[in-house]
Amino acid sequence: MSESSPFTLDDLRVTLRAAAGTDDISSLEGAIDDTEFVSLGYDSIALLETTSRIEREWSVSLDEQAMAAASTPRELVALVNAHLPAKTPDLIDH
Repeated sequence: MSESSPFTLDDLRVTLRAAAGTDDISSLEGAIDDTEFVSLGYDSIALLETTSRIEREWSVSLDEQAMAAASTPRELVALVNAHLPAKTPDLIDH
């Protein structure tokens, strides 16, 4: 959750599990990047909770229309990363 770290598929897996209130990881294992959330068992309510958690934990604001268009984990990860604050270089005092 660092400003210098990108949001990853593993971060999304953790958030999806937390939002669903389960430790069942079977539907989130393997190559899920391009699998639609509906096929993974996540409906619109679960995705709203997921979005809320992402916004809180990563300090981003995600557009509702863009969220609705993100139908796969790959699309959601890309959306979150596009909204993360840009990394600023550390200033070094000489």
